Amino acid sequence: MIARTIFRRDHEQFRNMVSAFAQKQVIPHLLRWDEEGAVDRDFWRTCGELGILCPTMPEDYGGAGVDRLFSMIVLEELAPLGGLGISLSMHSDIVAPYLLSFGSDAVKRDCLPRMATGEMIGALAISEPGAGSDVKAVRTTAVKVDGGYLVNGSKIFISNGFECGVAVVVAKTDPGADAKGISLFAVESSMPGFEKGRKLKKIGLKAQDTAELFFKDVFVPTSHLLGEENKGFGYLMHELPWERLQIAIAAVASGEAALNLTIDYARERRAFRKPVLDFQNTRFKLAELKSEIQIAQVFVDRCMELALKNELDPTTAAMAKYWCTDLQCKVVDECMQFHGGYGFMQEYAIARAWVDARAQKIYGGTNEIMKDIISRGL
Repeated sequence: MIARTIFRRDHEQFRNMVSAFAQKQVIPHLLRWDEEGAVDRDFWRTCGELGILCPTMPEDYGGAGVDRLFSMIVLEELAPLGGLGISLSMHSDIVAPYLLSFGSDAVKRDCLPRMATGEMIGALAISEPGAGSDVKAVRTTAVKVDGGYLVNGSKIFISNGFECGVAVVVAKTDPGADAKGISLFAVESSMPGFEKGRKLKKIGLKAQDTAELFFKDVFVPTSHLLGEENKGFGYLMHELPWERLQIAIAAVASGEAALNLTIDYARERRAFRKPVLDFQNTRFKLAELKSEIQIAQVFVDRCMELALKNELDPTTAAMAKYWCTDLQCKVVDECMQFHGGYGFMQEYAIARAWVDARAQKIYGGTNEIMKDIISRGL
């Protein structure tokens, strides 16, 4: 295997801590969390105590002020566990940066320290019943009034939605201006008119809190407008390469975890009086998957190097997101097949990995959208 060269000793020490946390305080609860549709609230507070939340945020706001490689480690260690890495990355590396980059001082002082401790959970509210990958099609509106805005509309498929204390809400401030009429708002769940719908029952990623959000005449003060009015679409596009790289990171880590589970299983499981791993088809197929995971890891690590220098472009990020998530789905499907009937049993990790993988090709922009982005540069 090619040695990874992007991490320092302090990164590896952090990885060991996150891995130990996962073994002791996450894995034993996964089946229960799947049934309940969310993790325990204490999970977030413990992550805050350990410095797992918002690690790149400046110390002034409760973070550690470290680089994004620490965020990458959280994803790699927790993404294979019911998609929990994606929940944390949504909170720490998507929502928190929007507030940090574009929020008023009042919003930053109020929300960011509580996000770092896990007291307040963040969500990104873009998708609507009629608007997913096409952000310009959102119908939620924010009408300017004295002292702020009245927000009306609904959102669906919102990660961390049921437990969120603050949501970055995408709304139209100028409905006739298409992309040039979109603004972002930090909407707190305590604001009157902000209502949460049911926890959505998904076929996979069951422990990941996903919900509908409703806004009925929610008064949002001007201080909670993120950045400038009607500039929201540009802000979203600026952050998308890093967001999509996070999905690719999670995909490779989850695929590798599924592969390692399967190699161990194939060593132990016997068929026709010999281990399944002794069959040539098994060895060759696992060799193919291991090679492809290695290729993906090298590409993702290179993309991460670019992201650390703020040089990751949208096209390369789209390549990483689509190719790595396609690969993840291929890997877990092949790996489940080697488990036979046991691979279809929910208590087996490979079965959960199989259903969890499928959403990766949808959220963050469907893989068809990724290919369209790539094709524009042909």
